[in-house]
Amino acid sequence: MLLEQQFAKLHLELSVKAKNGLDFILAASIVWAAIVFVWTLPNPPGLNGFITFFVGAVVLPLAWLFSKLLGTTWTIAHNPLQPLGLWLNFAQLLYFPILLFMYSKHPAQFIMTYGIITGAHFFPYAWFYKAKPYAVMAGIIAVGCLLLGLHTSETNLYLLPVFVACALVLLSGLLYVSYRQNKQEYLLLPAQSE
Repeated sequence: MLLEQQFAKLHLELSVKAKNGLDFILAASIVWAAIVFVWTLPNPPGLNGFITFFVGAVVLPLAWLFSKLLGTTWTIAHNPLQPLGLWLNFAQLLYFPILLFMYSKHPAQFIMTYGIITGAHFFPYAWFYKAKPYAVMAGIIAVGCLLLGLHTSETNLYLLPVFVACALVLLSGLLYVSYRQNKQEYLLLPAQSE
């Protein structure tokens, strides 16, 4: 069993070396900005939802590019918490049946549901990276999408991805601040064994 201090070191190491997953959030910001464009097209919601599936697939390659630019580490072999990050990301896929249902039965609510799932899946990363902005923004994005979805006409559905894209940009800034704080704390720890 890990001692509390060792556990804290593992969290801080993840936060610092992965920079709080900032590469993924920046990639998601760009993808959601592209989704805004898709939802401004004069197509029925079903077609825009279909296009959105393909645009969303660009997140991983973009995150990889940002990881190279930011110098983030995706795999920390000696850190036993590291594989959990992948599992947390896969957990989002389990929500996709809900998304597919909305796409097939209620296409006008598809983008709201996609936004809720995107936001809500951030919540456990607050613990994983020791970064509270994930928890706060998970709630803001999920509830914000619901409220917008309930009060937005079909002609203005693009407002939902605008909200998510802006929230992700804000989250990026907050995560950077959190990363800097965690880095200071990490540097004060006794030497890490790699």
